[in-house]
Amino acid sequence: MQALSLALHAISDHSRRRILRMLQKQDMTAGQIASRFPTLTKPSLSHHFAVLKQANLATSERRGQKIIYSLNTTVFYEVLNNIMELFGKESMY
Repeated sequence: MQALSLALHAISDHSRRRILRMLQKQDMTAGQIASRFPTLTKPSLSHHFAVLKQANLATSERRGQKIIYSLNTTVFYEVLNNIMELFGKESMY
């Protein structure tokens, strides 16, 4: 249940939900993600990435000097299923 709590905390923030939607479409570098959030500071974005990674919703991989972020689809869909179960709905995935 702690994993679900971490995930719910992670998706409670609008910016983190936007990041997840972007990563659902494609893997992105930190710079690509940052360019879509001109008002957020680098420390704020780093915090958002850390929260998403702690909840296992996102993964990162260093390639040279770049960090590539990806959506952890397995955990993402597990969270969706857990949320559906909370409301008595059948699993979608």
